[in-house]
Parts: sequence; C-alpha cells; structure tokens
Amino acid sequence: MTATSAQAGLPRRVLLGYAGGSLATGAFGTVPGLLLLPYLTDTLGVAAGVAGLLVLLPKAWDVLVNPVAGRLSDRSGDRRPYLLWGGAALAVLFAAMFAVPAGWYVAVAFLATATAFAFYQVPYVALPAVLTEDHAERTRIMTYRVAVLAVAILASGALAPLVVDLGGGGVAGHRWMGLFVGVLILAGALWAYLGTRGTPVGRATQAEPSLRAQLAVAGANRRFTALLACFVVQSAGIATMLAGVQYFADHVVGQASGATFLFAGFVGPALLVMPLWSRAGARLGKRRALVAASLLFAAGACALVASPALPGAAIYALVAVTGCGYAGQQVFALALLPDHIAADEQRTGRRQAGVFTGLWTAGETFGLALGPGIYALVLQLSGYASSTGGTAAAQDDAARLGVLLGFTVVPAVLVATATALLRSR
Repeated sequence: MTATSAQAGLPRRVLLGYAGGSLATGAFGTVPGLLLLPYLTDTLGVAAGVAGLLVLLPKAWDVLVNPVAGRLSDRSGDRRPYLLWGGAALAVLFAAMFAVPAGWYVAVAFLATATAFAFYQVPYVALPAVLTEDHAERTRIMTYRVAVLAVAILASGALAPLVVDLGGGGVAGHRWMGLFVGVLILAGALWAYLGTRGTPVGRATQAEPSLRAQLAVAGANRRFTALLACFVVQSAGIATMLAGVQYFADHVVGQASGATFLFAGFVGPALLVMPLWSRAGARLGKRRALVAASLLFAAGACALVASPALPGAAIYALVAVTGCGYAGQQVFALALLPDHIAADEQRTGRRQAGVFTGLWTAGETFGLALGPGIYALVLQLSGYASSTGGTAAAQDDAARLGVLLGFTVVPAVLVATATALLRSR
C-alpha cells in the first residue's frame, strides 16, 4: 500500500480489521473498572480503601511497563505479532484473575494481566501512524475504532454483570464472567491480527534508550503533552464513573440488573452519534470538538445528582447524554494522537510512534487506575460497609451520598476541568 493509495482511502477490510482490536482493549478497559472493586468489597469482604489500593497499584505498574513496550515495538518495526501473542496472554490471564477468591491473589493476577495488556495495547495504538499519512483518514480510522470500542464496552460491560448473575453470583459467577471476557479479548486480538494482514508494517527505528529520554522527546512536543495531560485526567474521571456503576445501580437506582441497563443507556446512543461527531470534527476542528464533547459529558454527569428524585426513564436519558459526550471524547482524543506523532516526525525526521503511544497508554492506564482508587476513597470516607455474601450490604445515608457523588459530581469535575489543560497550549 503506497502513500497515494492510503490517501485515497484505506480498504474497509483494514478499517474493520484494525477496529476489531478494540474488542480486546474495550473489554479489559471496562470490566475490571466495573466489577473488580465491587467483587473485592461485596464478595471478598475487603475494606473499600484497601480494595482501592489493590485495584490501583497493578494498573499503576503499567505506567512503567508501557514505555518499555513502546521501545520494543519501535525496534521490531512490525507491531502485528504483538497483537497476537500479547492478546492471547491477556485473555488467559484475565480468566485466571478470578480463579482464587483471595484479595492478594487478585492483586498479583491483575498485575500480570495489566503487563500483558501493555504489550498488546501499545503496538495496537501505534498502528494508525503507519497505516496512513492522511490526517482525515486517521479520523476515519478512529471513528471505526471507537464504534467497535463502544460495542465492546456494551458487550463486556453490560453482559459481564449478567454472566455473574447467571453463574450463581459470588465467586462462582465471577469465574464464569472471567472466562466470558477472556473469550471476548481473544476474539478481538485475532480479529485485529488477521484483519490487518498485508498492511504496511513500518520500519524498525532506533528507540530512545530510557524512560527519561522518552519523556524528553515527548516534552519537546507541547501539543502532545497538553493532549496527554487532558486525556489522563479525563480517563480518571471516566474510570471513576465506571467504578461506581454497580454501586449506583444497587443503592440509587435499586433495579434488578441495573448495571446492565445503565451500560446499555450509556453506550447504545453513543453508537448512533458517531457520524455526527465526525461531522462536528470536520466543521469545528478536532480540538474544539473534543472540548465540546467533554463539556457535554460533564453536564450529563452533573445532572445525574438529581437521580434519587428522578424516575428511571429520566436517569437513563441523562446517562445517554453523558455517553454521547464520552463517545466524542474518545474519537477526537485518539484522532489527535497520530496527528501529533506525524507532526513530530516532520519536525525531527524520526518516526517514534512507539515512544508516544507508550507514554500515551501509560498515561491512560494511570488515569484508568486512579478512577477506582478515587471512587474507593469516596466510599471509605463516606463509611461504606463491605460484605462477604456476594450481595451489597445495606448502607446508611452518608454511604449512599458517597455512592451518588462519586458517580456524578467527581467525574464531571475531572472531565470538565481537564479541558483547561487542553486549551492552555
């Protein structure tokens, strides 16, 4: 495939093939943030504060691992084999994470799973900078990718709680859920690997030798650092909301399978607005469209504070508005990333996609790790009571208020204020 043919438009097979890899990233990015914290507090009886650390520390480890994965993928040139072997390891380790009902085991298994994810995600995110040189075509790639990502979030996030229930709940239900999500991850990895056959693989480059050197490269690209700072904070806000879905369903909505319906309301409308966001990006520019999407997310999340006084239909409508904002955030942040990578190559004469995507995914992972930690801290401060029965214990008014604020105000503040970082450069 030449640059001319890439500018004329990538084949749909490649677009769908690359996008399919988001089935793996979406499942791993969604399910641990959704179910791992409630699993620890409401099935294994771990205190909320300790559970937050058990979820935070293994993911924070990826901040160090992701740049290593970036350097190795730059040196290899061909990133596709990482999709196959990294994805297979991720699938097996995810299923194993729920095999033993002990907090220490979950933490260790989660650490190993997060490491495998780094060696899948970093090369995966770096691929668009190789697939095409055209900026508009990269937006098209990301539109396809985020559409599949939304389906992955819907399939994994909405169905995973149902699988837990159908599997008998508690430890047994979570084991079945681990197997189910592991299959989704493996399917996504194979889809991306096979679907991108015959595409440009790039060339092996001399990677930066250390994390300090990589930070120096990224620091010289001010637009990249501004975008990364914004994305990290926004990822923390989104992950905070994600961590609170099960708690919000149990203690505010109070509806059977409420977590599944919340996810359907969040992701379903997002699939419909993807073409609208693409048009908005062409009209407003990617950066302005990202700000608009972020503010829409924040407005919807803030409005959900009134949920205890609202009917169920109104709650789900506000969740849908929030989900539409989330969809735009993902499209434009991910579409801006390869543009900044290409601009850096023009400035320096060196293509170091692995350096930038390694730092990007490290930052994203750190933000996603902070979210459950932030929500667990809110639960701990509000006096949330853990249990070992596989069912959430009854909570007092202070704990229910913590559940509500952690799901609404905290994510809204994080996502909205992050746009100031974006607009400062």
